[in-house]
Amino acid sequence: MSFILRSHSPEETFDYGSKLASLLQPGDLISLTGDLGAGKTVFTKGLAKGLGVKENLTSPTFVIISEYAGRLPFYHFDVYRLHADELADLGYQDYFFGAGITVVEWGDKIKDKLPSGYLSINFTYGKNEFERKLEFSGHGEWQGRMHEMKELLSK
Repeated sequence: MSFILRSHSPEETFDYGSKLASLLQPGDLISLTGDLGAGKTVFTKGLAKGLGVKENLTSPTFVIISEYAGRLPFYHFDVYRLHADELADLGYQDYFFGAGITVVEWGDKIKDKLPSGYLSINFTYGKNEFERKLEFSGHGEWQGRMHEMKELLSK
């Protein structure tokens, strides 16, 4: 199952992330895709806030992994400049298959390394400079969680 939401501002994109955090469980992984500046990091900042992360989350473009403490450990990957074969050197399995929440920006670059169950969100530009289209797709066990997520985020 998949569904689409529209965001009309960075604040709304942030709020979608913050709301989604309430549904996250240990071991969840979210793959974010979309053009540069499409809202992936803004959404991730909302997730972090919703998870109770106190630190200011920054765009990890030159840092591959950032770790934060919240109600669950929160791991923020940016694999834009990474080759898939370099991922193993980082011990990604400890994050992807651990007890924290993992967000991977540019997850499409390492799709074959992602677990069988994950949420993917694709960000595309809308009609104006602030509008974004977010397409949510569930993979594996995430398919069974999509209805609840759509209801929560559509409120």
